[in-house]
Amino acid sequence: VQLQASGGGLVQAGESLRLSCVVSGRAFGYYGMGWFRQAPGKEHEFVAGISWSGYTTDYSDSVRGRFIISRDNAKNTVYLQMNVLKPEDTAVYYCAIRHRRYDTTSRLKDDYNDWGQGTLVTVSS
Repeated sequence: VQLQASGGGLVQAGESLRLSCVVSGRAFGYYGMGWFRQAPGKEHEFVAGISWSGYTTDYSDSVRGRFIISRDNAKNTVYLQMNVLKPEDTAVYYCAIRHRRYDTTSRLKDDYNDWGQGTLVTVSS
């Protein structure tokens, strides 16, 4: 399976970005997906998750109300719409796919078995 993340870039505080992650090599529509991020010198942090159906979503407290995770199963793609970006959102963002079919959302890294290469988001103040 391959996950290709894109959409990162340099923006100013208050602006928006949309990340995309295209999945190939697996029946995408059966699997939950997640977005994590890693800032310099910090551990991977859960950002958002979405169930295989798209009906269930979960967000970290730091992004709830600003970020929206969604998926298009016809395009094998999961998105992360990031609004009102803050300098503390600066990180490399990774998409990941759950181990098993029909799994719901999870905040745990070990519940995801394949990861994208990451896309850098930099928010200037």
